[in-house]
Amino acid sequence: MASATDDAANMAAALALARRGLGNTWPNPSVGCVIVGDGRIVGRGWTGAGGRPHAETEALDRAGPAARKATALVTLEPCDHHGQTPPCSEALVAAGVDRVVVAVEDPDPRVAGRGIDRLRAAGIDVDVGLGADEAKDINAGFFQRVLHGRPLFTLKAAVTLDGRIAAASKASRWITGPAAREEAHRLRAMHDAVLVGSETVLADDPALTCRLPGLTDRSPVRVVLDGKLRTPPTATLVADAAHHPTWVMTTGSAPATARQALTDRGVEVIDVEADAEGRPAAPAVAAVLGDRGITRVLVEGGGTVAASLLAAGLVDRVAWFVAPRFLGGDGWPAIGPLGLSTPNEGPAFGDARMRALDGDTLILLRRSE
Repeated sequence: MASATDDAANMAAALALARRGLGNTWPNPSVGCVIVGDGRIVGRGWTGAGGRPHAETEALDRAGPAARKATALVTLEPCDHHGQTPPCSEALVAAGVDRVVVAVEDPDPRVAGRGIDRLRAAGIDVDVGLGADEAKDINAGFFQRVLHGRPLFTLKAAVTLDGRIAAASKASRWITGPAAREEAHRLRAMHDAVLVGSETVLADDPALTCRLPGLTDRSPVRVVLDGKLRTPPTATLVADAAHHPTWVMTTGSAPATARQALTDRGVEVIDVEADAEGRPAAPAVAAVLGDRGITRVLVEGGGTVAASLLAAGLVDRVAWFVAPRFLGGDGWPAIGPLGLSTPNEGPAFGDARMRALDGDTLILLRRSE
């Protein structure tokens, strides 16, 4: 029997493996697994691109015969249903492991305790709960989609000390320095989708891809909220839509000619319910993204998009890059009007963590419950 210290160290290794898949496994969760035999790790695995292969089968394949009588430590309950791959619970039983340590149960109704029950029915010793908080954090987007039908939204912005994202001229390059911009690209690689509004497309013509060396294949789905279909066919994210999935979410009243021009260039145009201003309604956008399997969205839009998501209570986390400069009251604000009467009505965030980035500061926050 492994000691509690050994289990903790091995589960930490499995959790680190799980983080490797973030942004690359949707609609599935990102899971890590290690197989420990004779006091050493004999197999490692994590969820593959698009959710397959699963972490457990990868770890078992690498362990081979050494998996027999071994302990498997996995960050999420092994699946117990037949999909495009056989159940991981069956694979663990067939491999002859003696013990399985599960960080957290899977909320998916197709699993939801069944994987653990199958393992125990086969005579395997199962422990649940080690590393649960971190495991839930890693797959918070997956849990959000399964339980609430929408992805996890992280609001990201590069702002000045007075909360501006652009000068009066709309120029925004560059508010923060190279280290902050590199971290922003890393965030893109860890999310399934990146979301902006049409104003951002018109003002900045962004590519919204991950351009870090070694991570260029981890670019997220680009999502543009554009009620009037103002996104031009010449936009950078339209020009390479055949190589990087690009979804423009609009309303039924959008011009047919503009719709066809985008579709002809490989953009997927998606109709959603409109809000009172004729823009794609934030709750409808969230529901459609959830239906499509998206679990984690990085919101890089301007003040209007940020305000709509905040007002709808959809912002779960914040990544706030702050540069030590001012732009003044005529600069463009990071958050548009929220129509609040008192400060106490404002959306609140906590659990603040801060990082220095070569003169800039990254503040990471979570919505206060």
